[in-house]
Amino acid sequence: MEEADDFGKPKRIVFLTVGTTCFDALVRVVDSKEVKEELYKKGYTHLLIQMGRGTFIPTKSSGEDGSLAVDYFTFSSSIADCMKSASLVISHAGSGSIFETLRMGKPLIVVVNEELMDNHQSELAEELADRKHLLCARPQTLHQTILDMNLESLLPYPPADARPAVKLINQFLGFPDD
Repeated sequence: MEEADDFGKPKRIVFLTVGTTCFDALVRVVDSKEVKEELYKKGYTHLLIQMGRGTFIPTKSSGEDGSLAVDYFTFSSSIADCMKSASLVISHAGSGSIFETLRMGKPLIVVVNEELMDNHQSELAEELADRKHLLCARPQTLHQTILDMNLESLLPYPPADARPAVKLINQFLGFPDD
């Protein structure tokens, strides 16, 4: 059974994570009136922001005025519980955050930080988006991505199968095949 908020509406949480980085551009755009209104229109009730080392402070809201309830924190020893309770995760393009979210089977929007040098993260995010495992955006396109998003079109990320690698290592080491 779904948890309900204080007003009896099913609680649907959007969790934003920037990891240990500073990604104020992402926090700022998610905190914008347009993005919060669109998330609320899509049925989300709460926004929890993990803002990392950023200096931009989002606006807290209780949601009592019929808007999205918003809260934030900087760091936590584990964000797994936040991800588990989320109906949607918006994340920076760090591979750890991406794969942890996909393994949990959570819908994911990855936002690429274009200010990073040699941005290999965008290649990973774009490849996984091409494979329909997640949605990919930039800070300036996030609102449109949320407006257009169809989470039903996302495909589950297949669990890894280590058997071929183990077989190859065993053959290399001279162990017999099982």
